[in-house]
Amino acid sequence: MNIDFNHNFGHLFEDELLKEIQKYGVYREAEEGEELIDIGTYIEYMPLIIHGAIKILREDEQGDELVLYFIEQGDTCAMTITCCLGKKKSEIRAIAETKAQLIMIPIEKVGEWMQKYHSWQSFVLQSYHERMKELLEAIDTIAFLNMDERILKYLKDKAVANRNETIQVTHNEIAQDMHTSRVVVSRLLKALSLKGEISLLRNQITVHKL
Repeated sequence: MNIDFNHNFGHLFEDELLKEIQKYGVYREAEEGEELIDIGTYIEYMPLIIHGAIKILREDEQGDELVLYFIEQGDTCAMTITCCLGKKKSEIRAIAETKAQLIMIPIEKVGEWMQKYHSWQSFVLQSYHERMKELLEAIDTIAFLNMDERILKYLKDKAVANRNETIQVTHNEIAQDMHTSRVVVSRLLKALSLKGEISLLRNQITVHKL
């Protein structure tokens, strides 16, 4: 793997752990839209994101999806951690939001390093805490916000994950991620545009006031 580990993770992990990550980690590249983890599969690796962003989704009994949160450079996924340590099947789907570079950590090393390296334990627990906060925000969004507010939050989160205020997204994609209809999305996007919250272009949306 031709990766500068000190640049990417030196501020998080001690030298010995960096050496082990380089030795046991599996480098992977993912194209935008590529599925990395599917619901109902056993997870053999925990991803560390070097570059790019990953979208985490949940699926209901009818097969409709709902975006839970995005994970970015330097992050990992709490659901993956839980499944890794518990050796359970995945309850989420992970899709590359952008082109991404990842280091896949074997599940046996996830638990081993929790005991061996304090920095790894802190990283995993902090990552778990951050993802749980985002899950609570997702629940609050569904429970307490109107659909236009939910769409605006989704667009802002997506812009932050992409590190660009202008994002490539269609009305239909938003409808799928938000578990609503395209007609509703188009109407509310137009209303948000009139309020000056966003600017609409063909298959692009610029989000203001990030």
